[in-house]
Amino acid sequence: MTALHVNRSLACEGLACPLPVVRTKQAVENMNPGEVLEIRATDRGSVADLQGWANRTGHQYVGLIEEGGVYKHYIRKADASGAKVELVFANRATNDELQAKLAKGDKLNILDVREPAEYAFGRIPGAVSLPLGELEEKMAQLDPNCAYYVVCRTGTRSDMACQMLTEKGFANLTNITPGMSTWTYEIEKD
Repeated sequence: MTALHVNRSLACEGLACPLPVVRTKQAVENMNPGEVLEIRATDRGSVADLQGWANRTGHQYVGLIEEGGVYKHYIRKADASGAKVELVFANRATNDELQAKLAKGDKLNILDVREPAEYAFGRIPGAVSLPLGELEEKMAQLDPNCAYYVVCRTGTRSDMACQMLTEKGFANLTNITPGMSTWTYEIEKD
């Protein structure tokens, strides 16, 4: 394989969402346009997270190499003309607001966009697993006319999922924040 020229490396091994994205954002801010950042992460979710972040911000996601459980991501910083303002999905609800609807007995469509292992070890009762990295290919299984509550660990991946679904014509989406990292209500496990 051709050797990759990187200008900076970032160690994110052992960190879970949203930290690889947060640290990547900080590192990229301190780089010059055209420079390449290598991010090393062990969180499988970082694959979809960093690709989505790069796409939303206009930076080029150059590629990914997986070696022994370490994901090496390569991102090239955009110049000022290519950079985009990072958007935050506007329609949000808190964990407490979602729980209040569930406690009333409302029938809700809850999409959990975390990785399968995260989902297996604890999820909101009735939530359907649809990992962010599979969303594009499995989107056809969803009804664009339904209301969906989208949850992840911290609200970052679910924000990206809401933006992706909105671009495909889904109009009734709610991002649940801060998500499962602070969910104190009933959960289901495998």
